[in-house]
Amino acid sequence: MTGKNRTDRLSKSLLEWKNFTHLSKAEIQYVSQNMYDAVFKPGEIMLKQGSPASNALFLSSGLAKIYMEGANGKNVIMNIIKPGMVITGPGVYFTSRQTYTVSALTAVHAFFLSFEIFRQLLKKNGNFAESLIEDISSKWLAMHTRMLSLIQKKMPGRLAEAILYLSEDIFDSHEFDIILSRQEMGEMTNMAKECVVRIIKEFEGSEILISKGSRIKILDKTKLKLISERG
Repeated sequence: MTGKNRTDRLSKSLLEWKNFTHLSKAEIQYVSQNMYDAVFKPGEIMLKQGSPASNALFLSSGLAKIYMEGANGKNVIMNIIKPGMVITGPGVYFTSRQTYTVSALTAVHAFFLSFEIFRQLLKKNGNFAESLIEDISSKWLAMHTRMLSLIQKKMPGRLAEAILYLSEDIFDSHEFDIILSRQEMGEMTNMAKECVVRIIKEFEGSEILISKGSRIKILDKTKLKLISERG
């Protein structure tokens, strides 16, 4: 992807991202000319926790997971990232280190932009700066809300919330390939893989959902929401 075609394609993609609608044509052109793209296979690391936070990341296609690496290899999945989302974090301002790890769940095409260019845009374009602050704040609020759920809810409530999140926020469907392994579902809900398997079977026994391999079909969303709300 080189030359004018690359710049035009990037410019078109950038306008699909909410934050960049606040940029002028000249600024969009400037950003397009200074981005570079990369393709990742499922499981490949895109950003590494603790590494230098020098770039912002934008997904053009595919899905990725954001997770924090804990002691003894215990991870906590914070969020699933889909196309059209900006991936950055507070570390770029305070420690200059990545706050979390991002890895591809599916084949991913992504664009990288130096955060120094981001800083220039933030200084010159107030609307862009405000939009980015809103974007980062909403993401961290959602993450903190999820962390509160992990503390307060019992295991069935946590798993119900995770399945609803995938259904409503990621796939927009009552039937979908969950893309996460049972181990990853455990990392997302702070429980052992065996507990995830057991609770899914309980949901099946109650005719709340059907699970076949990685495929899940929600049969009774009302019940699932009730379990999530009551924890």
